Amino acid sequence: MAPTILCLASYFKGGAFLEECKRLGCHTILITSQDLEHEAWPREAIDEFFVMPFANLFKQPDITNAVSFLARNRKIDRIIALDDFDVETVADLREHLRMPGMGGSTARYFRDKLAMRVQARDEGIPVPEFVHVLNYDDVRDYMHRVPGPWVLKPRSEASSMGIRKVNSAEELWPILDELGDRQSFYVLEKFVPGDVFHVDSVVWNKKVLFTVCSKYGLPPMAVYQGGGVFITGNLPYHAPEEQALQALNREVIAAMGMVRGVTHAEFIRAEADGTFHFLEIAARVGGANIDLMLEHATGINLWREWARLELAHLNKQEYELPPTHQEYAGLVVSLARQPWP
Repeated sequence: MAPTILCLASYFKGGAFLEECKRLGCHTILITSQDLEHEAWPREAIDEFFVMPFANLFKQPDITNAVSFLARNRKIDRIIALDDFDVETVADLREHLRMPGMGGSTARYFRDKLAMRVQARDEGIPVPEFVHVLNYDDVRDYMHRVPGPWVLKPRSEASSMGIRKVNSAEELWPILDELGDRQSFYVLEKFVPGDVFHVDSVVWNKKVLFTVCSKYGLPPMAVYQGGGVFITGNLPYHAPEEQALQALNREVIAAMGMVRGVTHAEFIRAEADGTFHFLEIAARVGGANIDLMLEHATGINLWREWARLELAHLNKQEYELPPTHQEYAGLVVSLARQPWP
């Protein structure tokens, strides 16, 4: 019987993952939101296509009930989150159905910006100084000790979404009043000027088999909030900064407990002293077409390799990375949606 792979997608992405699963003989099921129903999904690679009648797939208990209903007459072998917003939902579904894969506790380290910072700090990995927006005395003490500006970050948004730069305590308190009961879902972090890098990896049995280090032209937060052109390109191989990022990335992946899958991590090199600091990590393929850039540079398609390693684990086989090459590629993306922005 063909293995059944169920994928959740809150955004239109992951077509190559579905195609590779189908090529490897899987029965594929996709659950997405009604807003994405008519996107250009690779329908030839999807055996069953389901649409939830709401925008966010993390709505409970609806999504758990829906997947449990499907499981009544389908033997689901793996559940995969194709988007960052689906990671915790899928982890909870795995827990509910008692299925293999990343569970709820580990998923927190790849979604919750507070959880991953605490874990990194506790493991001795450099991070910008931060405080949970919870106890006001702790927040006041933090702002007294750590000079501004700071960045106020939602704990569970993806990439640079929802991040606000805060210059003073007087500026912060009205923002917290505005957030109300949502403020405990935020972390306040020291703003560190510097170059921002991303490191994309393939992990198998806790070992990092493949890594590419790249540098953003501008920090994603600056582009996301101020507009402009999104630029990235992979670093010179074996250069000192590339070697430093490789080592730090391995430390982070080990600290977060990643067993197998793909990761997209971000680091900043402080302008003041050149020290690399960990910013965040996600258990997914990098967005904004980073996957295509990396494929041109190395020959590795992260979506397809992710599918291959999941199937290797399911079939109790050893996963082997295909041959790679070390070339260079860059990516330039305009965020404008108008012909003449």
